[in-house]
Amino acid sequence: MAFIGFLILFPLLAAVALFCVRNNEARNVIVVASAAVIAVASVIFVVSNLGAGFTPFEFSSEALDFVCTGISTAIVAIILAFSWKYKNVLAAVLACVQLVAVLALEFAFPLEIEVPYGLYFDSLSLLMTFIIGVVGSGICVYAIGYMEDFQTHQPEGEADRRPLFFGLMFLFLSAMFVIVFSNNMEWLFTGWEITTLCSFLLIGFTRTPEAITNAFRQIVMNLAGGIGFVVALYCCAFMVGTFSFYDFLVIGCQNPAIAAAAVTALAFAGITKAAQMPFHTWLLGAMVAPTPTSALLHSSTMVKAGVFLLVKLAPIFMVCPVPSLMVIMVGAITFLLCSFMAISQSNAKRVLAYSTIANLGLVTACAGVGSPEAVWAACFLILFHALAKSLLFLCVGTAEHHIGSRDIEDMDLLFERMPRLARFMMVGIMGMFIAPFGMLIAKWGALVSFAQADQVALILILGFGSAATFMFWAKWLGKLAGIAGQPENVELTVHKSEWASLLLMVVLLICGCVALPLISAVSVEPYIVSVFGVLGQDISTDNLWLAAICAAVVFIALFAGAGRSNSKQKKVPVYLAGVSRNDDTRAFQNALSGSSEAVTRNWYLEAVFGEKRIAPIGTVFNSVLMAAAFIMVLLGVGVM
Repeated sequence: MAFIGFLILFPLLAAVALFCVRNNEARNVIVVASAAVIAVASVIFVVSNLGAGFTPFEFSSEALDFVCTGISTAIVAIILAFSWKYKNVLAAVLACVQLVAVLALEFAFPLEIEVPYGLYFDSLSLLMTFIIGVVGSGICVYAIGYMEDFQTHQPEGEADRRPLFFGLMFLFLSAMFVIVFSNNMEWLFTGWEITTLCSFLLIGFTRTPEAITNAFRQIVMNLAGGIGFVVALYCCAFMVGTFSFYDFLVIGCQNPAIAAAAVTALAFAGITKAAQMPFHTWLLGAMVAPTPTSALLHSSTMVKAGVFLLVKLAPIFMVCPVPSLMVIMVGAITFLLCSFMAISQSNAKRVLAYSTIANLGLVTACAGVGSPEAVWAACFLILFHALAKSLLFLCVGTAEHHIGSRDIEDMDLLFERMPRLARFMMVGIMGMFIAPFGMLIAKWGALVSFAQADQVALILILGFGSAATFMFWAKWLGKLAGIAGQPENVELTVHKSEWASLLLMVVLLICGCVALPLISAVSVEPYIVSVFGVLGQDISTDNLWLAAICAAVVFIALFAGAGRSNSKQKKVPVYLAGVSRNDDTRAFQNALSGSSEAVTRNWYLEAVFGEKRIAPIGTVFNSVLMAAAFIMVLLGVGVM
């Protein structure tokens, strides 16, 4: 328990220090040292408890319950202050509704519900601990160099707000540890709301009109999810009779009728946090924030809290058809439509955003199916999405600062302009959609689990969505791989902190792909067995090791000549299937003896897969679906 307390409190202390420290060099030292301590502590904790089942700790404190209520009150006060400043009535109303509900639950009803085992961990918590502690800390280190460049581009006289930025980043990590270690659902809710507030402040960090608008969109949608969480707490108090998450899961599996309302409300909260349609727009809006914020929200925190909750609820979904169907269909429709919409995007961060929402949709659908095989696939989808997306977001941030654009069409010759970064970016893209890397193995596991559950519609959705995935990733990969010309290498000025974090993400992704069978044996399978009593792996171990070996060979080939000097390499003119006029601009003599420039441009099919055409379909369908699910649960129709 001491280790859990350290992982929760140490990032909080680092956040307090960073809020106060104004000296740039001192702040950098605190960030690096704190990130290293959190990462090392996380790895030690995970390794020392590999294979653990549900391990509770007897820890209960009435004073801590009041502290959580005080934190909820402070969060609402901050939201109200910003709502007053920027005249946003809806955010203020939702915040007040949530606060009144929380205060009424704490003081108006003499419930006397005790949760003696307030903290716990299991193998899924360990997986999340690794993602939060190592990937999240790496993103914080990357932010040192990135935010230095960010600050130099601010208008003269603009105040340096980096203390706020780094403080919020570490507060985010602390809140995520609260979420994954709290068995007391009131404590879990407190961590849940802290991440909502941090996300709001980070998205609105630049204080531009666009940033403020997107920040309030995020807070409104996640406050709605927070209200759903509070409704679940009321259901747990008056219908289930416990605030213990573990006891709730056991009771829900044994008697799904009394837990159906709470499960539906919790699923709604998870769906909003995971940015599933119709709530996907808040995550798209988060792209206006500095790149480290995008990476933190998309890979190791915030959205992962949503799918973590849904995966934890998977055993109840197996026996509770209404919330199960809601979660399955919301996730499946989101995966399909967002994969299609990603095709129409040329903004790299927006492609990553839609890809994130789509992959979270697939995790959500797997959680809704709830079978051991589907949960096995969901765990690996969470892991490899975190590793690959953190790498890609950081690569895009660095590329944007050095080529002046985040548009994919401006990434011509990136393999020459930023050779190491281009390789890193290619690793991230291949890790997302190419065999034999981990994400595709996880998708194959999802496909098999859908087949075993006789989910024909899900199989079709996965097939078409994956085809769309292939199209938008392949377009981007082709841009990076093209080599023609001798442009200036502009990556020589990349900060060391950025290189360190990028290298960490690359190593983690490579190790994750190569060690996938081992991760399954020591981390994912123990969780499946502890929850379901059976194995969940639906791909043979021999095939997993074969994929791991193939992945290692691909990585070796990609990086074989990465560090070699270019000074002795033979330079030849660009061949353009004709008489070259200008090698630098790739201009050649055409058939009419004129001059034409060779260009490569991708096909985006805006008229077919544009946001305005597709997004309303998912928004309406999923909204109606969730409303119908709540009505059926309230009426007691089909809850068993």
